[in-house]
Amino acid sequence: MPEFRRDPVIGRWVIIDPARKFNKSVPSETESYPKDHSGCPFCPGNEYMTRPEIMAYSKNQDRAANSREWTLRVIPNNQPVLAIEGNLKRRGEGMYDKMDGIGAHEIIIETPEHNLKQDSIVPEYYETAYRAAVARIKDLRNDTRLEYILFFKNYGILANAVFEHPHSQLIAMPIVPKRVREEINGAKEYFTYKERCVFCDIISQELSDELRIVDENEFFVAFCPYAARYPFETWILPKNHSSDFDNISDEEISCCAAITKSVLAKISNVLDDSAYSALIHTGPLKEKNMQHYHWHMEIIPKLIKTAGFEWGTGLYINPVPPEDAAKYLRESE
Repeated sequence: MPEFRRDPVIGRWVIIDPARKFNKSVPSETESYPKDHSGCPFCPGNEYMTRPEIMAYSKNQDRAANSREWTLRVIPNNQPVLAIEGNLKRRGEGMYDKMDGIGAHEIIIETPEHNLKQDSIVPEYYETAYRAAVARIKDLRNDTRLEYILFFKNYGILANAVFEHPHSQLIAMPIVPKRVREEINGAKEYFTYKERCVFCDIISQELSDELRIVDENEFFVAFCPYAARYPFETWILPKNHSSDFDNISDEEISCCAAITKSVLAKISNVLDDSAYSALIHTGPLKEKNMQHYHWHMEIIPKLIKTAGFEWGTGLYINPVPPEDAAKYLRESE
């Protein structure tokens, strides 16, 4: 079983998993997915290749579980980062702290179509995926061992997406990741000083400046952040304050799907279908309805690699000013 180990200097938890397959090679820019996808475990007809589904959407109300005729399917990962079975067993090892790798790792197979291209995707595609993610988060909230859930998508080989078939992932864990906790603490300090949500103020600033706006609709705004770490890094935020993604309304889901489609289409057009990672930072499971925190989506195209300077300092060198990146994306059709 994997285990969490805590760094005693900065308090960061890492997952150690000796049983996980180690591949010493890294994806290259010339590498591509196999043309023959008959063995893809996410394709209809290959349901036997995955673990039994957790939930599925289908137009056929009489569909049997783990059979064909689904439009979206949620399954446990065959090689989960964290396991749902067992107990945390928090313990010390001398001065060090560790606990068992308890959590959940699920895959949302977003469509039966293996080769669905970006220009063929309609907003309803994202809407269905978001509804499934919300349903799973609400269900996993019932597990008192869990503290945080990350919903994310890796697209393309350079983003370490093992399978080409469109899918996203959801990992639930018994800790709040250090990166998320830093965001929450920073937002709390801002709120204590100004009695306003820093993310709400960022939205107001960006809409006023209009320099870094990529797109907006009734409920959401997309922009390249002022201190973007990566070229063409883009954030999507709800205009109405909310700390919890799973509190999203039906109307907001539709608008979120529409702006996601728009932004990813722009990124695909400008960057020639670049690989990317997209993730949603939401409030911790046991800290609902926070006044100082605001859930948001971060989209990071895989255009540059971090190296010694970035790892050694925590500083990022971004060669594309976010104002220029936003202009390119905004003007893309």
